[in-house]
Amino acid sequence: MKNIVPIAIVSALTMTTACTTMDKTTNTNMPSIPMELANNPFMKKSSLQYQAPEFDKIKDEHFKPAFDYGLKIQLQEIDAIANNADAPTFENTVVALENSGEILSRARIVFGNLTGSNTNPTLQALDEEYSPIFAGHSDKIYLNEKLYTRIKAIDASKLQGEDKRLLEYYKQNFEIAGANLSSADKEKLKVVNKELATLSTQFGNKLLDARKNGALIIDDVKELDGLSPDQIASAAADAKLAGKDGKYLLALQNTTQQPLLQNLKNRNTREKLFKASWYRAEKSDDADTRATLEKEAKLRLQKAKLLGKKSFADWKLQDQMAQNPTNALKLLSQLATPAVETAKRESKEIQDMIDSQKGGFKVEAWDWNFYSEQVRKAKYDLDESEIKPYFEVSTVLEKGVFYAAEQFYGISFKKRTDLPVYHPDVVTYEVFDKDGKSLAIYYLDFYTRSNKNGGAWMNNLVDQSHMKGQKPVIVNVFNYQKPAPGKASLISYDDVSTMFHEFGHTLHGLFADQKYVSLSGTATPRDFVEFPSQINEFFALEPAVLKNYALHYQTKKPMPQALVDKIKKASAFNQGYSTTELVSAATLDMSWHSITDENQLKPTLEFEKDVLKKYGFNLAEVPPRYHSPYFAHIWGGGYSAGYYAYMWSDMLNSNAWDYISKNGGMTRANGDRFRKYILSIGNSKDLNVAFKEFTGKDPDIKALLKDKGFIK
Repeated sequence: MKNIVPIAIVSALTMTTACTTMDKTTNTNMPSIPMELANNPFMKKSSLQYQAPEFDKIKDEHFKPAFDYGLKIQLQEIDAIANNADAPTFENTVVALENSGEILSRARIVFGNLTGSNTNPTLQALDEEYSPIFAGHSDKIYLNEKLYTRIKAIDASKLQGEDKRLLEYYKQNFEIAGANLSSADKEKLKVVNKELATLSTQFGNKLLDARKNGALIIDDVKELDGLSPDQIASAAADAKLAGKDGKYLLALQNTTQQPLLQNLKNRNTREKLFKASWYRAEKSDDADTRATLEKEAKLRLQKAKLLGKKSFADWKLQDQMAQNPTNALKLLSQLATPAVETAKRESKEIQDMIDSQKGGFKVEAWDWNFYSEQVRKAKYDLDESEIKPYFEVSTVLEKGVFYAAEQFYGISFKKRTDLPVYHPDVVTYEVFDKDGKSLAIYYLDFYTRSNKNGGAWMNNLVDQSHMKGQKPVIVNVFNYQKPAPGKASLISYDDVSTMFHEFGHTLHGLFADQKYVSLSGTATPRDFVEFPSQINEFFALEPAVLKNYALHYQTKKPMPQALVDKIKKASAFNQGYSTTELVSAATLDMSWHSITDENQLKPTLEFEKDVLKKYGFNLAEVPPRYHSPYFAHIWGGGYSAGYYAYMWSDMLNSNAWDYISKNGGMTRANGDRFRKYILSIGNSKDLNVAFKEFTGKDPDIKALLKDKGFIK
C-alpha cells in the first residue's frame, strides 16, 4: 500500500511573501535592530552553513518579539513600495515585494516547524494568538489597492523567463486573494480570513489534544496478544511517560486505521483501538472538533461568495492543474467505481477467512487489517513479521533511499553531527551534487511524540534562491514508533514507502533551480507537488535498490529472493481497500467545499454519512482514511478542497514511471531528464507543459488503473 501522507509546504501566499532571508544587495535600507532585540536570533541571518536554523539559540520567548517586529518592518516595506513616487517597474515593485519580510519569514518558518513537530503549550498559545494576526497581515499586503495597481501597470511583454512568470504569479495571487473587490467587500473578507485562521489553529490544537487523550490504555498485557515483545515494551514505556505506570498505552496515529490492528489477536482490543481512533474528536469535550469545522465550512463558503465564486472549491482550484472541481471529481469517480468493486471482492476473501476459522461474526473495520494480513499470507505466503527484520530505519535510509538517489541522480550524502537540532531524535546530513559540490543540508525526525502532529511531511527551513544566494535546508518528519531502549528500530514495508515518499519531496526541494523563492522547488500547485514524492516510492522495489537495503538487522544478510518475490507479487494486494479509503476521504473533502448554499450544510456526522452514501462508499468495513472530525489536512492544514491532489499526482506519477520503464528504467540518463524537466523547474513554467515535455504526451488515467491492478 502506498502511504499517502501530508506534506507541510510554505508558500508565498500563506507566509505573506518571500519566506527566506535577503541578500545584502536586495535591501540596503533595513533599519537598525533595536537594542532590546539585539540577542534575538531571528534578527539576522544564521551564521551556520546555508543559514540553517540556530536551534541551540532559539527559545520560545524569541518568537513573539520577532513576530511583532517582523510584522512592523514588513508593513513599512510594503508601504514604501506602494507609495513609491517613481513609475512602477519590475524591480521597484515585484522584486521589492519578493524581498520584503525577511525577519518575519525567518521566525515563521522555524515556528511552523516546531508547532508541527515539537510543540508545547507556549507555542500552541502563540499559534492561536498570531494566526488571525498573520491572516490580517497577509490581507494588508494582498488587498493593498495601491500595490496591486502598481503590479497591474507593469508591462509583462517586456519581461522574459522567471521575471515574467513572477509578475504573473503575483498578479494572480492578488486577484485570487480579492484585490479586485470593493473596499467594503475587502473589509468583510478581512474579517472572514482572520476568523478562518483562528478556527484552523483551534482545530489543530483540539485535534492534538484529542489524539493524545484518545490513546487506548490497556490494563492486562493478555489483551495485547499478537504484539511483539518490543511493541509491548514500547507500550509500557509510553504508559509510564503518561503517568500510567504498570499499564500499556497504545498511541493514536493520524489515520482512521491504526498500525497495531494488523497484529492484535484480541478482537475486543481491536474494536476498542479502532473506536478510540474513530471517536477521538467527537466526545463533546474540549477536544471535540465538530463545531469548529462546521464554522470553517460555512465561513469558507462566505469567502468564496465574496470572491465571486459558487463554492470554496471553485475558488481554491483556479490555479491548480485540475483547474476546477468538475475535473477533480471526474478523476475521483473514475477511481471510485473499480476501487469499491475491488474492495468488495477483498471483503469477501476476508469474510471467507473468518468463516473458515469459525469466527462467527461479520467483518468490521477493526477486523480488516488483521484478517487481510492473514489473507495476504495465505495468498502470497507473506508475513509482515517476516519482513520487518529486514527494514531497520537507518539502513533503509542510507542504503535504500540515499542509494537510489545516488544511482539515479548522482548525488551523495555525509552525516553531520555538528549542527544543532530541535530534538535529540533529529539527525542531519549534508547533500552533495553529482559534481561533488555541496548542495543542501537535510534533517530527519523519525519518531512519534505526544507533542508532534500525526503523519509525515517535508518542510523547507531555508528555500533555494539564486537571487538571494541561498541553498536549500530541508527537514523530513515522520511518526515511526520509537523502539524500546537498546532495541533496533524496525519498520513495516508501508513505513519504508513513506520514507521514499517524503524523500521524493526532499528531492523536489534539493534540485530547485530558481531565481526567486516564490517559484522555487515545491512552491507548486497541490495537485503537482505530490507527483515527485509518489514516483519516488517506485524505487523502494527496484531490484538493485531493494537488494542493497533489505538487510537483516542482526545477520546483515540480504532478504532472500523468495521473500522479495512475495513482496512484489503482493504489491497490488488490498488496492481496493487502500484506494477506496483515499478516494472516499477526497470525496468528503470536495463535498464539504463544493456546497453552494449554507442550507446544504448539516451536522458533521450526518453530512459525512450522506456524502458517502451518495457516492457509493457503502462498505462499513472500509471507512475513509480520515473521518471528518480528525481530517487535519482540510481543517487544520492547507489541503482544503485539495485532498484529491494525491490521486491527481498519482496519475502523473504512473504515466511518468511508465515512460521511465519503457526507456531504460533506473538509468542516470532518465534521472537527469526527470531532474531537468520536473524536479528543477519549480513553478517557473506551465506544469502541464513541463509534464508533456518529459513524457511526450498528456497524462491519462489508464496507467494509474493498471498500476493499481484495476485493469490489465
